[in-house]
Order: sequence, then structure tokens, then C-alpha cells
Amino acid sequence: MFNTIKENFSRALFALLFSVITIATLSFLSFNTSYGLFLAGSFGATMVLIFGYPESPFAQPKNVFFGHLITSLVAILVLQFLPLDDFLQITIAVGFGIFFMILFGVTHPPAGGNPIVVILGASSYEFLLNPIIFGTLIIIFYAIILNRFILKKITLLTGQGNSPLI
Repeated sequence: MFNTIKENFSRALFALLFSVITIATLSFLSFNTSYGLFLAGSFGATMVLIFGYPESPFAQPKNVFFGHLITSLVAILVLQFLPLDDFLQITIAVGFGIFFMILFGVTHPPAGGNPIVVILGASSYEFLLNPIIFGTLIIIFYAIILNRFILKKITLLTGQGNSPLI
């Protein structure tokens, strides 16, 4: 057990620090500015992947951005065009959101929760801009700072090593 803790300590520490910095930024923008909401509940789970396990294909920038965008858009469309009970809208939106993430190769598991939030909150298209688009761009920005500049990970784009893109 102590070997596991020792092996995971630096990963856990960087995940802690950058999760705090990222969520603090999103919270500050949400509550202390007039720019709107920058937080989505699914962003907490996104922190686990991008800061704890950045080598995961689910933690790559395109997956983070498009996974959140697709599932939220699907939910808004279901909400707008399928006048059904909430439980049916949630069921359909979650299923189709997952379908489209997998279909387009941008699976990001935390984004699977977005349709639930969108439908329960009766969100509009504005939800796509804030928090989804601006929030995920800020998250990706901090992930790039950590992984490329602080941890000095080499990207797959250069063809060197097998490190994550972010």
C-alpha cells in the first residue's frame, strides 16, 4: 500500500494543485464577474482525467472540448424538439450524447452527465457558450500549461514518445 501511495503522490499532487487553480478560475469568473456561468458539474470529473490521467485518450483536448459540446448540444436539441417527460428526455439525450461522442471519436466520459444537467435545468443554447465552450477552453489551457510546460511532456503531434497531447 505504501508503494502505491509513493508512486501516486506526485500525480495526485499535480492533480490537486491544477484542479484547485482551474476550478478557482472558473468559480471566480462565475461568481465575481458579469461574464456568466463558467462551471458545469461534469467539470469536476474532467479534472480527474486531464490532471490525474492526461495520457488517457479520453483526456485529450478534442475529447474534452467536443465531448462536452456534443452532449450538451444533443440535450438542448432534445429539450427543444422532443416535448416528452423529463425522464424520457434525459434518457434519450444521454444515450444519443454517448452515441455521437463515440461516433465522432471524441469520447469524454464526464461529458455524459451534461444532458442530465441541461434537461433538469431547462438550459438554453446560451449554455453552450457559457459554461461549455468557454469553460472547456479554460480547462484545456491549464492542462496545456501543466503537461507541456511544467511537466515537459512531449506531444504525439511531434511523433516523439507516447505522451499525451495536452
